[in-house]
Amino acid sequence: MISELGIRQQTEKREEALSPYAARSKFSRGRPRWEEPCPIRTCFQRDRDRIIHSKAFRRLKHKTQVFIAPSGDHYVTRLTHTLEVSQIARTISRALNLNEDLTEAIALGHDLGHTPFGHIGEEVLNELCPGGFRHNEQSLRVVDSLERNGQGLNLTWEVRDGILKHSKGQGRILGAGWEDVGTLEGEVCKIADVVAYVNHDVDDAMRAGLLKESDLPERATRILGYRHSQRINTLVCDIVSYSWPIGGHGNLAKPSIGMSPDVLEAIDTLRQFLFDKVYHASAAAKDAENARRILRLLFSHFLAHEDELPGEFSCSDGSKQRRVIDYIAGMTDQYALQLAEGISQ
Repeated sequence: MISELGIRQQTEKREEALSPYAARSKFSRGRPRWEEPCPIRTCFQRDRDRIIHSKAFRRLKHKTQVFIAPSGDHYVTRLTHTLEVSQIARTISRALNLNEDLTEAIALGHDLGHTPFGHIGEEVLNELCPGGFRHNEQSLRVVDSLERNGQGLNLTWEVRDGILKHSKGQGRILGAGWEDVGTLEGEVCKIADVVAYVNHDVDDAMRAGLLKESDLPERATRILGYRHSQRINTLVCDIVSYSWPIGGHGNLAKPSIGMSPDVLEAIDTLRQFLFDKVYHASAAAKDAENARRILRLLFSHFLAHEDELPGEFSCSDGSKQRRVIDYIAGMTDQYALQLAEGISQ
């Protein structure tokens, strides 16, 4: 027997006990197109479910994180990375009494626009796309314009903002522009993304034989820990402790998610180490050059044969170059390889 308050309204009522700095679904800024509210789910829960059931989310399981076509079952994919970000972000949000549903929706959707072949793919499409290509902007384009045959997922402003602003580039963690996110839940996802990829990319680099445990910078591991689980636990506990006034209902003029100076310096050091020893090395590998060749081949082919684009892309908004970029960006690694082989024959 349902009480006088509906199920969704009961959930919204429980959200009143969240931190005063948390986003509340009842006061969402809304969707691009109005919809009748769901009787059971809040708007943020509904967004999470739409992302999980999207085609772009399914394709993440066959998209590269760092290493292209690795010979092993335990390398991180874009999907497992996304799930790790979601777990870390939800843990932080729950500890800080923020909106866990909003956090989960942003985390699950943040990388929907990532290209095949990881950041190599993003680099190539950035060269080819008029106006440039950035995966966070493409993630927003996926949920706004490409899913559901061009109708988009019609997500709330808060989820869309978190997806768009999760990316950091190579700038320092918590550096200039870091807090340019509309919600604290979005900030949590942004920092959880770093915690996840820095740690699992260390593991993958060791699995690939590029690194040994002893290669890691001592000043970073001494603070963060010498094992994967230690490092994640140190970082999450530090983020929660440093940011606790948010969860503890402190009186903050400008609340934000952060880290203590020592831990921040340690993860910045480890992240820069990965750029120097792993990411740049991966970008110079033979597989990376082959990926660049494949993406350039696909781009030139579909520019010349626009009639071969699937219907959902042939009628999407934007220039011909934009439609081709949208199609290629959505491909999995295997699909891009198969198409390129067929074109080359």
